[in-house]
Amino acid sequence: MSQRKDSWPLWEVFVRGKQGLHHKHAGSLHAPDAEMAIKNARDVYTRRSEGVSIWVVPSDQITASNPENKDSLFDPAESKVYRHPTFYEVPDGVKFI
Repeated sequence: MSQRKDSWPLWEVFVRGKQGLHHKHAGSLHAPDAEMAIKNARDVYTRRSEGVSIWVVPSDQITASNPENKDSLFDPAESKVYRHPTFYEVPDGVKFI
C-alpha cells in the first residue's frame, strides 16, 4: 500500500551553485524517501541548471539553537578577539577564504 502524500516527511534542501563553495538552504519539500527528495529538489530548486550538488536532510533530524539563548551562546566569542580576521593578513593570490 502506498503512502499518502500528506504523510510524507519534510526534507530541508541545500544546493551548491556553480559559483559557490558551500551549500545554501534552498527550501523545503515533502517526499517519501531521500532519493525522491533529491529528484524533487532538482526539479523544484535547480530548474535553470544552476546547481552542482544537492543535499537533502530530514527536517526532524536538524537540531537548532534557540534564538532566545543567543546571548549565552554567542557572547563568549566576543572575548576571543584572536578569532576576528583583523589579526590575519591574506596572501596575494588567495582566492577563497
